[in-house]
Order: sequence, then C-alpha cells, then structure tokens
Amino acid sequence: MLDGIPDLKSMSAEQLNALCDELRNKIIDTVMKNGGHLSSNLGMVELTVALHYVFDFPKDKIIYDVGHQCYTHKLLSGRADRFDTLRKFGGISGFPKREESEYDCYNTGHAGTSVSAALGIAKARDIKGEDFKVIAVIGDGSFNNGLVYEAFNSVSEINSNILIIINDNHMSISPTVGSMHEYLEKLSAESEQRAKKKRHETIFERFGLSYEGVYDGNDLLCMIEKLTEIKQKLQTKSIILHVVTKKGKGYLYCEENPQETHGISAGHVKSTEYSAVLGQTLTQMALTDKRIVAVTAAMTPSLGLSHFFEKYPERSIDVGICESHAAVVCAGLATEGLKPYYAVYSTFLQRAFDQVVVDICSQNLPVTLCIDRAGISGTDGETHQGEFDLSFLSLIPNITIAVPKDVEEFRQMLIESVNFNGPLAIRYPKDGFRIFENTSFDFGKWEKLCDGGDVAIIACGERMISLALSAAQIAAEEDIGCSVINARFVKPLDTQMLSSLTQKHIITMEDNALIGGLGSLVDSYFSEGGKIIKNFAYPDEFIPHGSVKELIAKYGISVKNVSDYIISNAHR
Repeated sequence: MLDGIPDLKSMSAEQLNALCDELRNKIIDTVMKNGGHLSSNLGMVELTVALHYVFDFPKDKIIYDVGHQCYTHKLLSGRADRFDTLRKFGGISGFPKREESEYDCYNTGHAGTSVSAALGIAKARDIKGEDFKVIAVIGDGSFNNGLVYEAFNSVSEINSNILIIINDNHMSISPTVGSMHEYLEKLSAESEQRAKKKRHETIFERFGLSYEGVYDGNDLLCMIEKLTEIKQKLQTKSIILHVVTKKGKGYLYCEENPQETHGISAGHVKSTEYSAVLGQTLTQMALTDKRIVAVTAAMTPSLGLSHFFEKYPERSIDVGICESHAAVVCAGLATEGLKPYYAVYSTFLQRAFDQVVVDICSQNLPVTLCIDRAGISGTDGETHQGEFDLSFLSLIPNITIAVPKDVEEFRQMLIESVNFNGPLAIRYPKDGFRIFENTSFDFGKWEKLCDGGDVAIIACGERMISLALSAAQIAAEEDIGCSVINARFVKPLDTQMLSSLTQKHIITMEDNALIGGLGSLVDSYFSEGGKIIKNFAYPDEFIPHGSVKELIAKYGISVKNVSDYIISNAHR
C-alpha cells in the first residue's frame, strides 16, 4: 500500500487500519537500522493517517513541531521508496524539509515555532486570496515553549484561521513538566470533573481559539470523524484540538520505555559519552559543595543528569523546553551566591543567546554552560548541528570558552570551574573515543602536544586534535616537523603561546564554522604578523545530515586533506 502516494480517501476502515500496521512496521524496521526518533513517531501513526485522509496535502499545509514526528507523513507523501535512506548521508531527512518535498511546507527542528509559522502562512493565504487549510501539530512538551504564547497573543490580531493540534503524550524527551502540563492533565480529566474542565477551556477562547477536546489520537475512525467536522469549522474560526496519544504505540517495549526510545542511535564504536562524565562529576562535586545546582531544559537523561536529579532534587531544575528561561534562572541563582551548571545542546543554546549576553555575561555572573553535541552532531541535520557556538559566544564580553581535548580534561575543567568567578562555557561532542596524556592547566593557557619547527597546527577539541596528530605523523614521514597545540581555551586566546610561535606556516582546526571561530580569532591576531595561515573549519553554509566522518570529509577536514596541504606547502 506504500507504493507511490496511497489513495487514502478510497480505502475502507479495514484497509486504513492495515495501512497503520504497515506504516508502524516500516518505521520500526528503518529506525532500528538507521537510528532516529522511534517512540514519538509510533504514537503519531493514526493521527497522521487521519490528517491525510481528511485534508488535501500538499494544497493544505501542515507544520510539525518539533518535526521529528513526521515519519508517517513522509511515508504517505511519496517518500516510502526512499525511506530506507532516512538520516543517511544524501538520503531523506529525519525532519520536515521544504527542499525535499512539496508536502513539507516549513522546515522545523526546534520547539515552539509551529503556531507562529502557521499564522504567517495563513495570513499570506488570506492576503493572496487563496483557499487552503493550515494545521500546526504540536506536542505537549513543545507546548511549554514561550514562543507558543507569543503566537497565541497574535491569533485574534492576525485573524487568519488555523487548526492547532496538541498531541498530548505526557512526554517531551523527558516526562513533561510544569504548570502547562498540569493544565493539560486537568483538561484530560474524567467526566466527574466536567464542570471544572469546562471552566479551564475558556483560557483558549480568550486567545481567539475554539477548544475541542479531549480525543483519542490513536483511534483512527474517531480522528477521521472529528477532523472532518473541524475542517468545516475552519471556514469561520481558529480551533485548538486536544488529542491524547500513546508514545511508542504498537511496540510494547517503546510503550513501556518512552524516554529511552525517544531517539535510537545506529550502532557505533564503543565510546565514553561526555554527558556521562558530566553527570558523574557534578554529582560528586555537589556532595561537598552545596552551591552547585543543575539546570536543564527538558533534556535531563540525554545530558547525563538523571542521577544528579535523583540524588539532589532540591538542587535540580528542569524548566521544560524553555532554553531562554533556563539561562535567566541560572543568572538569578548566581546573583545569590549559588553555582549553576546549565547543561544544554549546542543547537538549543542558540535560542538563549540574548539571555546569555544580557543576563549572564553583562552581569559577569559565574554560570557554567555545559554545551553538549557541539560541532557536527550528525544525522539530525541542519537544525541540530552544533557548529555555531564558538562563533556566537566568542563575540560576548566576559565569557571564557573552554574546549577539552578528551573526557578526562573535561572532568578536570568541571572540577576547576567551581572556583571560576565568571561566565564559563565548556563545549564538547557527544562521544569521546581517545584519552590523551593529561596535564594540569591554567584558565586561558594552551598545551603543546608535540614539537616541530616547520608547521604549527592549532586545534581545539578531541576530534580535531586527533586529526591533527595523525596529519602531523604523516608529515613527519616526509621530514616535515609539526607542532600540535591543544587550544583548549578559544577565549581568551593564549597570546603568550601565539607570540612565541616561530613557524611561518600556521594551521587552525576546529569543529565549528570558520566565521567567528578559532580560525578567525587566530587570523585576527596574526593579521600583521607575516604568517601563512590555513584554516580548516566549516564554510558559511548549513550542514546537512550524515555521519560525523562523512561530513568532516565532505568539508575537507580529513587527515588526508590536512596532511596533503602540509606536504605541499610546508617548505614554500
């Protein structure tokens, strides 16, 4: 039934249910091979089939928030024959992507954007005099994000009818937290609380939304009937439809373990996750230092902090998917003498940029940003790559930026950070594969890992240092001596070491965009120094999905690229 684009409208109830089973099996088989978001997509099957049955895509428009639950949508929109390439280099994305299909009308990857985007698309429809429906599908986890309420505030003002579907499965990556989660639970209450429930529904009406709920999002026929009714109502009003789904539906292990199966990784070489080191080290530090507080934005287990949260609940804060809010909470904690550690993925820290600038750095507060998945993060693609944090952080006054060369140096940096009296960012990838010889360090000071007089390679982070050392070894076989320097602090630069470099040829290597990163800073330092500098970094473009190894090679930062450059240029 998945050949081409299935004609759902001609199918019987029996055929539609059989299609749901086929879709679910295809998602399970593919994600188990390729990695991806499993439990969230299994819970979305019936709701998505019903949406495709009732509405007329791609004429009608659908925006998925955050977007990772779009697999059924992709299978129903002519991409089933390519679904085996999901998240693979050159294959289809795990998120909606306009460049991939006309059925994907808006690219998403971060939480809370769908309602604003839906209002913009609907307003454009009305201005142009066109006729189509606009639907935003948002999970209860994303529903915590402040951008949603900024959008709600504009519903009446923009006055363009949209459908908002709350997919309520009581989970984001972690169980959903906060007052809005409790509010949705009240709306889901049984009939004996009907009068109280009716009173709560009026909040949506004040925003200009007609509330419909609560319905079983995994009951296919119920969803078809309800969506058909709502489709007619959209002619005159904006509607919010509240449905409850089962995360992991149809796969018992996922149903029982929705947190662990939110995202599945494809098999990889044995490694030590930096997040595990973060959790272990902070938990140990907090035993003797009562100032330490851990803060996350709905990512507690992914960031390695589950044990910390269990052991120190009074010093653990999960604010839900509200990254900007988390940064300001940390600033408030720091003003009262506490030592907050804000653990966050690089890609999500971008959302808190203003708060890092104004609330943390302008007040010079001792908040430590633990930036996970920095650099290329791989198969989630453009919205999840972490190649910008060195660039957008390095321009902020007062902040110190650290990049450990391995998990042990990361552990040392965390321990030393307790007595660091200012904003500190420590950025690191997901996995650590190598342990170098470790030495003590002073903040702002680099480390020379090997000596050579022809070329100086300045690299930061485990991935780049490993590549630099391998390239230096190949160069040595051609009688070219290379110094390899661990630039473990990108800000401040170790100007003392830079000024002492006698080599004419300087190479920089970083798991970050070139503009604003380590290479740009070194270029500026040597702008009048007569050095010949080659920067290995990512170009001025968004990086697609693929494995870390494939993407590093694509952008010319392989061992061969670096060693070929050294051998061709060292004696010029």
